Amino acid sequence: MSGSVDLLANLTSVRERIAAACVAAGRRPEEVRLLPVSKTHGVDQILAVHAAGERTFGENRVQEAEAKAEDLADTDIRWAVIGHLQTNKAKNLARFAHEFHALDSLRVAKELDKRLQNEGRSLDVLIQVNSSAEPQKFGLPPEEVEGFAEQLGPFSSLKVTGLMTLAVFSRDPAEVEPCFVRMTELQRRLLDNDRAAGSYQELSMGMSGDFELAIAHGATCVRVGEAIFGDRLDPNAYWDSRAVRE
Repeated sequence: MSGSVDLLANLTSVRERIAAACVAAGRRPEEVRLLPVSKTHGVDQILAVHAAGERTFGENRVQEAEAKAEDLADTDIRWAVIGHLQTNKAKNLARFAHEFHALDSLRVAKELDKRLQNEGRSLDVLIQVNSSAEPQKFGLPPEEVEGFAEQLGPFSSLKVTGLMTLAVFSRDPAEVEPCFVRMTELQRRLLDNDRAAGSYQELSMGMSGDFELAIAHGATCVRVGEAIFGDRLDPNAYWDSRAVRE
């Protein structure tokens, strides 16, 4: 996918699908935020989607997100890191990110809070939940999330806003739906837990293949990449294009 016309058509289609899913679920479209996921795609594609009204973009890798933040520093784009974070990358993320959707350890929370304090910044964070119980996925088991949330209070630079998950990857709604049900049940428990640090109004769940089902179960943020930008490119594609520009 290279042309901005295709990007804009895809973006329009996704927005229409979000609105229709909200109506079907008895919700208002403004209750659901679209987070375009621009991983592997270049600045021209990001700028085209930005020109169409999107202001926050999701990236999996800190290094790529930081480079794009530098390349697009003269815009009002905000960056959400949605992939797993190693502690040695916390200092990088603390410099530029506005959101972090994958908090799943106290070690990362402590390091990230320290780095944010050094930068004089705060960060919206979501706790990542492994709602599908797949061993290859990051995130906390649902039964451990409440205890984890109760330990986040001391990290004052982390503004806990909710939960994030990646549902099981399947075209069968019957396999995907239980993941979203677990998330809404967990959200309700956290909203009732006075010891849990944070607000828990946000549910970041649903991607290109399942975001309508996620909306039906209360998602407030859907992370959509391929349905907007097309097939994911080779991981080196962005770096190759950056080398050409330089």
